[in-house]
Amino acid sequence: MTETANAERVIDIRTFWQAVGLRAVGTAIVTAEAKDGPRGFLALSATHLCAEPPMMMVSVDKKTSALQTMLDGNHFAINYLSTAQADLAGPFGGKGDLKGADRFSVGSWTTLASGAPVLEGAAGVIDCRIEEVIERFGTAIVIGRVLDFSSTPDTTPLVSFRGKTL
Repeated sequence: MTETANAERVIDIRTFWQAVGLRAVGTAIVTAEAKDGPRGFLALSATHLCAEPPMMMVSVDKKTSALQTMLDGNHFAINYLSTAQADLAGPFGGKGDLKGADRFSVGSWTTLASGAPVLEGAAGVIDCRIEEVIERFGTAIVIGRVLDFSSTPDTTPLVSFRGKTL
């Protein structure tokens, strides 16, 4: 190996997001509801932690307005979009004029066990109660115990890859 091969590469924010975009993931909207109404955001990191007990985790930028709603409501739901719901990715990803609770004017919403908003017809939904929050580097890692889930049979999940939805 040469010295160049051993040197650490400088990874800036843009390069980091390019690298993270190389993983194909289900496009998910994380939602919560508290006194200030429903809030949600397009999640770039929502995954399982362990099966026993059944736990999920979501990474949330501490500047995201939905974080306080999640904490106040002590819950969150991970809503994996179907291809038929691709139009929701933009508003919940911060694109367009819809902000805050107004984002929920698009789609049909209900609840499961925790009371977090759940998107009807989603490819899948995982409903959680918050167990722990770990703060690092301006991010909150929110860990939740799975309370309930739902799925829509015969639907095609919306997948995010390289910054695009497929």
